[in-house]
Amino acid sequence: MKKRIYNSCLFLLLGAAAGLAQVSPKDSILLIPLVSPSTTLLFPGGDMVDRFGLTGALGGSFTIKTRKNLIFGARYDFLFGKNVKDQEIFDNIRTSEGTIIDEFGEPATIDMFERGYSLFLTCGKVLPHIFGDGLLGPNENSGLLVTGGIGLLQHRIHITGTTPQLTDAYKKGYDRLTNGLAITQFIGYLHLSNNRMLNFYFGFEFVQAWTTNKRGYNFDLMEEDNTRRLDVLSGFKVGWALPIYKRVSNEFYYN
Repeated sequence: MKKRIYNSCLFLLLGAAAGLAQVSPKDSILLIPLVSPSTTLLFPGGDMVDRFGLTGALGGSFTIKTRKNLIFGARYDFLFGKNVKDQEIFDNIRTSEGTIIDEFGEPATIDMFERGYSLFLTCGKVLPHIFGDGLLGPNENSGLLVTGGIGLLQHRIHITGTTPQLTDAYKKGYDRLTNGLAITQFIGYLHLSNNRMLNFYFGFEFVQAWTTNKRGYNFDLMEEDNTRRLDVLSGFKVGWALPIYKRVSNEFYYN
């Protein structure tokens, strides 16, 4: 009887100790996988500023933060916008009144939007002690976040509405599908809370891409387009970080 009581007490004590010994972001620098949905407000630059205006992005990333606070991951962003500056691309199919006629002889409703995406492999570092010994965040898993990456940027003009002059096949001669090698840089702040509940990041993102027209021929200009472009995007990104912490086993062995 006494042995059973002793074993039961020992089991409860071990369980309590295990609860106190759970790995916490407050206690040490952890290996943490992070799933991070994000949104970005981007301003075009370079050659891209002549085609599009303010650009939005919705996306996400999967990253691994190591015990040395190194960051490795992959990121995808869907690009969109409604400010398309190439309004003259349909001039060759407009009437003298400036309208496009549909198959019923009526003015057609044709709209243009920005669509695209970016895809990057990234690496970087979290710097919790950038200013002396004081922490920038609640623990050493948080701090200044600096990353860079390499990947692909693609964008095009998304054309809605259909006329005999703008079937799906003909739209490809106007949509300016463009892509190419891209690099990205990010500087901001990563916050991983001690209670694991409030985790986020924000900062400034910069993208530079060396792109070309992938359609090869523009119907409105009636010529090939082999122009080499430098497309630039820069803006403010904010994301919600969802850490995946390793569970500590609750199994105990005793005689």
